[in-house]
Amino acid sequence: MKLRLSLTGAAAAVALLGASSAYAQAQEVKLGFAGPLTGAQAQYGKDMQNGIVLAIDDYNGTHPKIGGKDVKFVLESDDDQADPRAGSLVAQRLVDNGIKGMLGHFNSGTSIPASAVYSRAGIPQIAMATAPEYTRQGFKTTFRMMTSDTQQGSVVGAYVVKKLAAKRIAIVDDRTAYGQGLADEFEKAAKAAGGTIVRREFTNDKAVDFKAVLTNLKRLNPDVLFYGGAEAQSAPMVQQMRELGMQATLVSGEMSKTDNFIRLAGKASEGAICSLAGLPLEQMPGGPAYSQRYQKRFGSSVQTYSPYAYDGAMAMMKAMVQAGSSEPAKYLPVLAATSMTGVTAQRIGYDSHGDLKEGGITMYKVVGGKWQPLESISGK
Repeated sequence: MKLRLSLTGAAAAVALLGASSAYAQAQEVKLGFAGPLTGAQAQYGKDMQNGIVLAIDDYNGTHPKIGGKDVKFVLESDDDQADPRAGSLVAQRLVDNGIKGMLGHFNSGTSIPASAVYSRAGIPQIAMATAPEYTRQGFKTTFRMMTSDTQQGSVVGAYVVKKLAAKRIAIVDDRTAYGQGLADEFEKAAKAAGGTIVRREFTNDKAVDFKAVLTNLKRLNPDVLFYGGAEAQSAPMVQQMRELGMQATLVSGEMSKTDNFIRLAGKASEGAICSLAGLPLEQMPGGPAYSQRYQKRFGSSVQTYSPYAYDGAMAMMKAMVQAGSSEPAKYLPVLAATSMTGVTAQRIGYDSHGDLKEGGITMYKVVGGKWQPLESISGK
């Protein structure tokens, strides 16, 4: 009896070793990622990258096959520094290095010029970019991980007028594709809801001193100041608003909805309101389980973008497996027809432009030094 058990155990060990050896020899399928991994926006890029890494870990753990052969997905990452020119160079480098699909870029300003590179190569691209122009260039290869500025801006613009009862609204944007695009959509929606735009100003994504602009806006006594841009500007902006005695509520988009915004702005962050695509993490279909896996893998809490990056990566890998090919031309139609349950939503799918079909938005407010959800609203 002991001998039989010993032989059975040995056979199992040999089988397991054989399976491990086969997986080690699996054909690699290279996916690309690019985002800001250095500089003031590095935390966004790393957050996005972590979601993709976790998706690849999880999917490789299922020992996927394409066309009956074992495959292993690998990630090639590059730093585009949130710079459009660098982004195009990175895009060409990744294409030359043989990626089969692109997960990125993060910024709209880098995703839009880079998308032309991927389109020429026929490589599907799923980006975090929210600017409407990204998926309106006529490319069949562009898809989104998050809602567009059209979806988000329309919700936020109506919200500040109807729910915050704001009558007089000032707008400032950083003149990036993201910031300006979000501000444009916000302005249209706020006006349509009956709000008055008392003035629109602009700055840039490197500025830290806004007192001249804010002094001019203070004279107009706005109820709300909407900022289109990132935390590196919105945090000092709200600090300077309070220093000047401005009572207006700061409202911004998801690049300001970060713990770092609260750390940078300190007490001035209290009462700030931001929008973010989808549901709060704890209410997402796969949110709680994702949070646990993320914490175990990276030793830190989930930030803003990683769940959306995770779903984007999963959609691309599943499309390849379903198509039975990692060749872009063969799996692209399958990707375009995606219908799956993800971490972030019960149904993930793309419309004819590559935008997400479901575009819900949640509004958050800083209360007691923490982001608290106010309301989840369906987007168009």
